[in-house]
Amino acid sequence: MAQLTINGIDDLKTYIGKELGTSDWLEVTQDEINAFADATGDHQWIHVDPVRAAETPFGGTIAHGLYTLSVGPKLVGDLFTTTGIAFALNYGYDKVRFPAPLPCGSKLRMVATLKSVDDVAGGAQVVVTQTFERQGGDKPVCVADHVFRMYPE
Repeated sequence: MAQLTINGIDDLKTYIGKELGTSDWLEVTQDEINAFADATGDHQWIHVDPVRAAETPFGGTIAHGLYTLSVGPKLVGDLFTTTGIAFALNYGYDKVRFPAPLPCGSKLRMVATLKSVDDVAGGAQVVVTQTFERQGGDKPVCVADHVFRMYPE
């Protein structure tokens, strides 16, 4: 359940430079990693072969970097909801980095910070910095600036 309600674009602008919240922990399972591999066709063994991956410095499989990025919308849903917005559209990502691996069995969460809100024709372009953390990890597993467009009702 979202913890913060943002009431339209003007209210959203008051959060620029502020943390929007921290999501709940999400456990990363081999079944989810395998499903992501099936959906994308990326069956690289470091993700889907636990026996072979056990011989690596990671000690087991690791999630695809793009898997981590792809759970962003689900985790954002834990953080905030909006009112006064007719719809929002994904516009892309800037500066996506994967500084650390995400081992299977890890717990993952996201900290979101509102970077900017700029007026565009009919709405606003919004950039939220998403920092994905692994429980017990010493650095993020992913940091990305999510760019999307919001349009008022």
